Formats: sequence, C-alpha cells, structure tokens
Amino acid sequence: MSRITVVLLFIIASLQVASAQQITTYPRSEWDYAKAILMHTPGEELFNGVIHPYAGLFEYYFDVDRAAEEHRGYIAALENNGIEVYTLRELLDQVPIEKLRSCAKDALMYDITNMKDVDEAASEKYRMHIIGEMSRADLIRCILLRPTVTLYSTDNNTGFEAVYEHSPLMNLYFTRDQSITTPRGHIICQMNSTQRAIETQLVELCYEQLGVTPILKITGEGRLEGGDYLRGGTISFIGCGMRTNIEAIKQIMEADAFGHDTIAVVNDHKWWQMQMHLDTFFNIIDKDLCTLVESRYYAKEGDPEWVTVDLYTRESGQKEYRLTQQDVPFVEFLTQQGYTIIPIKYEDEMHYANNFLTIAPRHIMAVGNQSKSLQQSFAEHNVKVEWIPLETLIKGYGAAHCMTQVIRVELAE
Repeated sequence: MSRITVVLLFIIASLQVASAQQITTYPRSEWDYAKAILMHTPGEELFNGVIHPYAGLFEYYFDVDRAAEEHRGYIAALENNGIEVYTLRELLDQVPIEKLRSCAKDALMYDITNMKDVDEAASEKYRMHIIGEMSRADLIRCILLRPTVTLYSTDNNTGFEAVYEHSPLMNLYFTRDQSITTPRGHIICQMNSTQRAIETQLVELCYEQLGVTPILKITGEGRLEGGDYLRGGTISFIGCGMRTNIEAIKQIMEADAFGHDTIAVVNDHKWWQMQMHLDTFFNIIDKDLCTLVESRYYAKEGDPEWVTVDLYTRESGQKEYRLTQQDVPFVEFLTQQGYTIIPIKYEDEMHYANNFLTIAPRHIMAVGNQSKSLQQSFAEHNVKVEWIPLETLIKGYGAAHCMTQVIRVELAE
C-alpha cells in the first residue's frame, strides 16, 4: 500500500469519526436532523386510564389495542426516515434483572391492614420471595402496572382473600414529558401530576441503559414537563404555566443546563387542559418558521389567551442570567426573532395540528386529516409534511410531538 493511499484512508476515517460525533450531538434546535428518538408503545398499563379518561388525564375513551397499532405505525414512519427509535420496553428488556427486581419492590405492595393476627415479617418475606421468582416479563408488568394486593383473612381455602388494584403508568407513552434534552444534555423533570411522578424514574433507568447520565434532576417545589420546552437555535423557549413553574426554570438556569445564552420564559395566563403545554399552542418548523394557534395569535392584552415573554440573558461565556425584558407580547417577540408565523385554526388545533414533530428543517410529522387550508399553508411555505394516522392516540390529550423525545441529532446549519 502506497504512502498516499494510507494518507487518504486516514483522512476518510477521520471524516467518518467527525460525522459520527456530529450525529451523536445533543439538539440545539427543533429543526435539527433527528437521528435517535425515545418512545414507548402503550400496552396493558393503558387500560385503567381509558375506563375513566378524565381521571387518567385523557380526553376520551379509546381502544388500547388500536392505540398500540397506531403507535407502531408512527415508529415505522420515523424509521423510514433513517431515525433510530428506542422504546422503553426494549430498553427495560436489557436492564440487569436485579435492577428490575429493585424497581418491582417499589411497585408491588401488599396491604395487610385488614388481616387478623398478621405476621408482618412473614408477609414481607413472602412478597420478596414472589418478586424474586418473577420472570423478566412479569417484573416489567409489575413496574408498569404498580399493583396493590389488599389482603383479608378468611377460613376458606388458603386463608386469604384479596382485592387487586393497579396504579399504572398509563401516561407513559407521552415520552416528551419525563425529561427534556437541551444542547447540554438530558434533564429529568418533576411532573405536575402525582400519578405521573414515578415515570421519571423509569425514563432515567432507560437513559442509564443507553449509557447516558442526566445533567440535572428537578427537585423540591420545581415542576417541569417536557412539553413546555422547545429549542430555538440560539434560544431556549420554556413555558411557565399549568405544568411548569418558575422554580424549575430557575433550577435549570442556575445549573447552566439550558445550553443557550437567551432563555424566553413564555407565560401562559390561561390554564386550559387542551393547551396544557407550550407545544400545544406553539411549535417550530425551521429557523424562520413557526406555528401558533389562532386564539393566541389574535389575542389582545387582557384576554385569557394573551401570551407574554420574560427574557433572561447572559453574556457569552458567563454563567449567570439576568432578567432583561419582561412582559413582551409573544407574537411581537417571535416577529423580532425573524419568525414567520403560520396561524393554526381552531378546528385544526382541536385535532392536534400544532403538536407536530419536526425531524429536519421544514420537514414535520403531523396528525393526519387536517383542513385543506392548513395543508395549503404548509405547502406555500415549502413544508414537507408526513401525515400520520393518530386518530386513537390523540384522545389521550397529545400527539406526534408529545409521544417523542429526540435524544440525538445531526446539527442543521
């Protein structure tokens, strides 16, 4: 082999390494090229939620099996674009079984308060024995379903009767919410709803399986959900309202975990479940193109739908942020940043048109069956849209963006 050939091979190998490093970069923008996404295809843990949708934080009843089928179709569409999809269940299948047993210890409960002459030590020993006997698949079921066995004494048969209850992780398929991915890395959220609190531990376990260490966990009175966070290239957009509070936002700034020198805190003054997160009424398609639902776009000061921005900035290389602007009208701010805004009509908003996933500049995955006028608006702005059938899944109060956590990208220019 000639010396020139060796040099050329070395250069090619170096370029390949550089390319691989770029692909594993954390995203700085919504329009970066998505390369890896974390998702969860819903299973039997979803059933308890759909039999009383409001209590499950859902909008309507929906078919669990059909929802899973739709979700698998969405994954296939993402994979057809060269995106690697990691599912929580696949990652849990790879977790060392002793770690699963440890999680199951927190998930499976025996309630013996109604029993006569109960031997607490013997009951606990029996619980631990059962967990020790469980297969990997049953351990995962236990973790997702979180069963409680309420025991009663009886003179019949084995001497035990029981009522079985579940506190399942029914909202787990909205993998946008348990963490956020900033240019710095992954932040573990602290959920606003008690019934969703445990989800963050499971997602953290999956990150560990991927070889990733989160850079921050929200603690104390801080509340953060991933649907309130959007990356704007040189700006972090973070919603402050129904599900995320200023305490969590301050924790991220103090930890220097945003990775942007400008933080736009988007204040929501109307707490409404349909617009619970920032990504339900605002979304980004490209560096100069975004969407905003009409109720927010046309709102006047004093209206419940009026949105304002508090701007926190710092000098490059500095750690501490300062509040430099306050109560800036959101539409005015977006215009100042060079965005063209596509208003989303009410009929499309109610069909989750705004909750799309951007996988590349002007390339989005969106809920199908939107209006002709919206389709035309996207076409006029040269937006490539892949319309995904999600008619069942959206009944859970979320759509294409809510069901994904982009964890690795190739940076857009």
